[in-house]
Amino acid sequence: MSKNISVSDAVYEMLEREKGDRSFSEVIRDNLEKGGRIADVAGEGVLDADTYEEVKDEVGKLSEDAFEDVEEGS
Repeated sequence: MSKNISVSDAVYEMLEREKGDRSFSEVIRDNLEKGGRIADVAGEGVLDADTYEEVKDEVGKLSEDAFEDVEEGS
Protein backbone atom coordinates (compact mmCIF):
# COMPACT_ATOMS: atom_id res chain seq x y z
CA MET A 1 0.00 0.00 0.00
CA SER A 2 1.26 3.50 -0.70
CA LYS A 3 0.35 6.95 0.59
CA ASN A 4 0.74 10.33 -1.05
CA ILE A 5 2.52 13.07 0.88
CA SER A 6 3.28 16.69 0.02
CA VAL A 7 6.72 18.17 0.39
CA SER A 8 8.10 21.55 -0.56
CA ASP A 9 9.96 21.92 -3.84
CA ALA A 10 13.22 22.31 -1.91
CA VAL A 11 12.68 19.04 -0.03
CA TYR A 12 11.69 17.26 -3.23
CA GLU A 13 14.92 18.41 -4.89
CA MET A 14 16.95 17.19 -1.90
CA LEU A 15 15.26 13.80 -2.00
CA GLU A 16 15.69 13.61 -5.77
CA ARG A 17 19.45 14.23 -5.45
CA GLU A 18 19.74 11.67 -2.64
CA LYS A 19 17.74 8.88 -4.23
CA GLY A 20 19.77 7.95 -7.30
CA ASP A 21 18.13 4.74 -8.56
CA ARG A 22 16.27 4.14 -5.28
CA SER A 23 12.66 5.10 -4.54
CA PHE A 24 11.78 8.01 -2.30
CA SER A 25 10.44 5.49 0.22
CA GLU A 26 13.82 3.74 0.30
CA VAL A 27 15.66 7.03 0.89
CA ILE A 28 13.39 7.95 3.79
CA ARG A 29 13.37 4.42 5.26
CA ASP A 30 17.16 4.10 5.04
CA ASN A 31 17.59 7.41 6.85
CA LEU A 32 15.16 6.42 9.59
CA GLU A 33 16.76 2.97 10.02
CA LYS A 34 20.14 4.65 10.55
CA GLY A 35 18.68 6.43 13.57
CA GLY A 36 17.75 9.57 11.72
CA ARG A 37 14.51 11.41 12.20
CA ILE A 38 11.99 12.31 9.53
CA ALA A 39 12.97 15.95 10.13
CA ASP A 40 16.49 15.06 8.98
CA VAL A 41 15.05 14.07 5.62
CA ALA A 42 12.33 16.69 5.44
CA GLY A 43 14.50 19.70 6.19
CA GLU A 44 13.94 20.71 9.78
CA GLY A 45 15.52 24.08 10.42
CA VAL A 46 14.87 25.31 6.88
CA LEU A 47 13.33 28.52 8.24
CA ASP A 48 15.24 31.01 10.34
CA ALA A 49 13.75 31.84 13.75
CA ASP A 50 12.00 35.05 12.64
CA THR A 51 10.45 33.46 9.56
CA TYR A 52 9.39 30.44 11.62
CA GLU A 53 7.53 32.69 14.07
CA GLU A 54 5.86 34.60 11.22
CA VAL A 55 4.74 31.36 9.55
CA LYS A 56 3.56 29.92 12.87
CA ASP A 57 1.51 33.05 13.59
CA GLU A 58 0.01 33.07 10.09
CA VAL A 59 -0.93 29.38 10.25
CA GLY A 60 -2.55 29.99 13.63
CA LYS A 61 -4.55 32.92 12.25
CA LEU A 62 -5.63 30.95 9.18
CA SER A 63 -6.69 28.06 11.40
CA GLU A 64 -8.77 30.37 13.58
CA ASP A 65 -10.39 31.93 10.51
CA ALA A 66 -11.21 28.50 9.08
CA PHE A 67 -12.74 27.39 12.37
CA GLU A 68 -14.86 30.56 12.50
CA ASP A 69 -16.04 29.89 8.93
CA VAL A 70 -17.11 26.39 9.93
CA GLU A 71 -18.98 27.68 12.97
CA GLU A 72 -20.75 30.34 10.90
CA GLY A 73 -21.75 27.74 8.31
CA SER A 74 -23.36 25.51 10.93
